[in-house]
Amino acid sequence: MTDKRGAPNKQVLRRALYSWAFAFRLDDGTLKPRSEVEEPPAETTAALNWIARKSVNVTDLDTPSVLRNALEALTLKLDGKRAAENTIHRKETVFSNALRYAVERGLLGSLPLGKVDWKAPETDDEIDFRFVPGPRLAKRLIAAAGEQGERGKHLRAFFGCLYYAAMRPAEATDLRESACKLPEEGWGELVLSGSTPRVGSAWTDSGESFDTRGLKRRARKATRTVPIPPVLVHMLREHIETYGMAEDGRLFRAHRGGHVLSKEYGEIWQAARLVVLSEKEAKTPLAERPYSARAAGVSLWLESGVAPAEVARRAGHSIAVLFRFYAKAIHGNQQRSNHQIEWALNAADEE
Repeated sequence: MTDKRGAPNKQVLRRALYSWAFAFRLDDGTLKPRSEVEEPPAETTAALNWIARKSVNVTDLDTPSVLRNALEALTLKLDGKRAAENTIHRKETVFSNALRYAVERGLLGSLPLGKVDWKAPETDDEIDFRFVPGPRLAKRLIAAAGEQGERGKHLRAFFGCLYYAAMRPAEATDLRESACKLPEEGWGELVLSGSTPRVGSAWTDSGESFDTRGLKRRARKATRTVPIPPVLVHMLREHIETYGMAEDGRLFRAHRGGHVLSKEYGEIWQAARLVVLSEKEAKTPLAERPYSARAAGVSLWLESGVAPAEVARRAGHSIAVLFRFYAKAIHGNQQRSNHQIEWALNAADEE
């Protein structure tokens, strides 16, 4: 902003930008700015008019001092305190993409980020394995989740997918019966092809609260085949026999047939934690989120000696991401490999 004279309340301004300036609505099949489809409240209109007058021109971002101010603003939370490193990185990526779009539209001659000696802080992406549940605890949590009323019973196999198949929650909510190969005995197979992350109805083209996408960081029509152990095969067969499927073939659905919300399965997971963990453990990040079950599944594969490349393929990671997040588990696997190589070398010497 050029200055803050006459600024509206911060919450009013943020709501005006988030819920109106950046929001679109479907109108006769066409996406239009919300303010063109609906009449905003008077205070929202005033806030939008103020920010329109006070915003710097895009071309001003070619000035290093202006650009630095924008970058430094990315490091702060709403309360003025410093944001977490991952948050800063995410915001910097969005800002960089906006600048690239400005270059594409001819509003900037070139990407100006190189003019400022600034970079986002280093992040530590490695998973803290102190708080990843081991096999015994993971199984107890899944069992306890299945005991949390009718919804818990319905979602027991959902949590099983997160652990035994290392699926992302958004992939599990989109799992269809047609993607499952579930023999009566032995290992089965899931052929994953999509995900339905919840993003809010204001941010999807369809107006639904979820977005239908392909697999994360993969081509839209890409698939990922994941072998699943007999225990998960049995869970899924039992689930289908008991609950059937939604009209579109989804295995897991909300009470009225819609998509399962993160709030719902998150609450069931938290209830299971309180049953399984001690009072002291429950206050720690141990198995803090349903996603912890996926991390536990990937860790189990690595610690079992499965090759990192195969683990990455099954989990839908790149090798680089796997090494960044699971470095400690991979290091333990490398030590096992070293012993195997040493044994082979010693055996060769004895011949």
